[in-house]
Amino acid sequence: MSATRTLRRLPSTLVNRIAAGEVVERPASAVKELVENALDAGARRIAVILKEGGRTFLSVVDDGVGMSADELRLAVERHCTSKLPDDDLTDIRTLGFRGEALPSIASVSRFTITSRPAGADTAWSLEIDGGAKGEPRPAAHPQGTRVEVRELFFATPARLKFLKEPRTESGHVADAMRRLAMAHPEVAFRLESEERALIDLAAAKPSLLSGDAARLERLAAIMGREFADNAVAIDANREGFRLTGFAGLPTLNRPTGQHQYLFVNGRPVRDKLLAGAVRGAYQDFLARDRHPMVALFLEAPTEMVDVNVHPAKTEVRFRDAGIVRGMIVGALRTALSAAGHRASTTVSDAALGAFRPHTGFSTSLPMGGGGGGGYRNGGGYASVPRGLAEAAMQFMAPLDGLSARVEEQPANIAPGNYPLGVARAQLHETYIVAQTDQGVVIVDQHAAHERLVHERLKTQLESEGVKRQALLLPEVVEIGEDGARRLTQRAAELADMGLVLEPFGLGAVVVRETPAVLGELDIQGLVRDLADELSEMGDHLSLKEKVEEVCGTLACHTSVRAGRRLTVEEMNALLRQMEATPHSGQCNHGRPTYVELKLADIERLFGRR
Repeated sequence: MSATRTLRRLPSTLVNRIAAGEVVERPASAVKELVENALDAGARRIAVILKEGGRTFLSVVDDGVGMSADELRLAVERHCTSKLPDDDLTDIRTLGFRGEALPSIASVSRFTITSRPAGADTAWSLEIDGGAKGEPRPAAHPQGTRVEVRELFFATPARLKFLKEPRTESGHVADAMRRLAMAHPEVAFRLESEERALIDLAAAKPSLLSGDAARLERLAAIMGREFADNAVAIDANREGFRLTGFAGLPTLNRPTGQHQYLFVNGRPVRDKLLAGAVRGAYQDFLARDRHPMVALFLEAPTEMVDVNVHPAKTEVRFRDAGIVRGMIVGALRTALSAAGHRASTTVSDAALGAFRPHTGFSTSLPMGGGGGGGYRNGGGYASVPRGLAEAAMQFMAPLDGLSARVEEQPANIAPGNYPLGVARAQLHETYIVAQTDQGVVIVDQHAAHERLVHERLKTQLESEGVKRQALLLPEVVEIGEDGARRLTQRAAELADMGLVLEPFGLGAVVVRETPAVLGELDIQGLVRDLADELSEMGDHLSLKEKVEEVCGTLACHTSVRAGRRLTVEEMNALLRQMEATPHSGQCNHGRPTYVELKLADIERLFGRR
């Protein structure tokens, strides 16, 4: 039985708590909003302190412009902001602009804000208890603002049940701060949790601020020195958009995408379009379960991007997503191509780390009489296994025909003439050992030839176009109404890429022709993947990526297999092709195709340096 209810306006405290449910999900959300306010206020030092992961206490202190008593009163009112001077939501140039953060946080906590503007004689402090606002009163504080949040979510106990243990919540806070710190190397950031520093980043030196050096130094401090040592610079412009940052070499990859940091106009975002573009750019170089390390900064005209599509401002929407995605894919691929066959230094470092010089074993035979004999080991004697002496004598004897085999090597070829040197041997019918003028290169023959075949297939596709093969029996694929609609809307573009399909009833398509280069393939899986990718990426480039992925599979099955014995001429031919082929430093799955050991490193292993 229903009763007539009268419409009424919700109390402001309840309205703020509803807003808090959208804006403040956990302590990290509150810290993010407060740190963004500090950055908008021109802060050059920002310090955050947590207790119990921010549940019982968190504070954010900055040295920004500060606020007067009257400004404090307005700052904690909903939808009060200084960041939209012309009330134009298409021209947002700050991180915050909604005027929701402070009142939302204050409505679910015991909240204190203290601030002092430049040139003021005193600071002012304002307290809010679960939305109940007090009046500003004088306080002692240097220029800037300090926000203290106690007992977060005490006014909404249900939210407390969803918080994790303090260490997990502190980790979320640290991640949010690192992302903001990446975009602002000119600002010093510090995070303390239980009197332990989790983040302590100094501001970049003024001499570095004019170029990429400051940004790379900040990225190295957050993502690790190995990223800085194995990343290529990105700088591209297109129709008012600019993309800068750094991208890791494919051989420097991780099992998850958590090391991909994307920014739009200085704002850290988790955007499917941008993440999909990164995946598409590395499609040729990494297996599906491996992810690159990147930090990309997109500067977009304010009228071309909408940052007002998500309460927490973690997602954006572009007026022309195709331009953005195409620029990211193109810039990344151009930079990776320029890197040539370079592989990450971590590969050779790991190889060197696997070597362990053995200095405790002596091949000298034991002295003394008696039956068993022994060798000295740690001051005592151990029995010598039967046959060890004979085995040692055989091991140290000259190898039959060694000099003859050495003379057969192409001694007239100077290793210094080639980056990957000259082939000297094949180990276990799998690895090619080449001598360079600076050391030794060890090549995985299967991985190397896989990349060469893959690049050859791509070149053929680009030069001759995509040839089609008609199916003897057209295949019907059930993909649902939305998927079928997306594919049929792109039917003309898909046909240009070699895939001919038509609508077939409700929620299905019929495939009549496929790209000939794909050969035998799982049409059902291909079409379903395409429908999903078109939903996520929104353009026909996903088919090109699918073709390239299958090219990688073909290359893997048609390349030189491990276990095949190669002649010296074949090994040298493979090395020369690698030097002339883009991306030959890694196979299609992101694994290195070769490891280079410098002579100086080898000498250190033997104590010569």
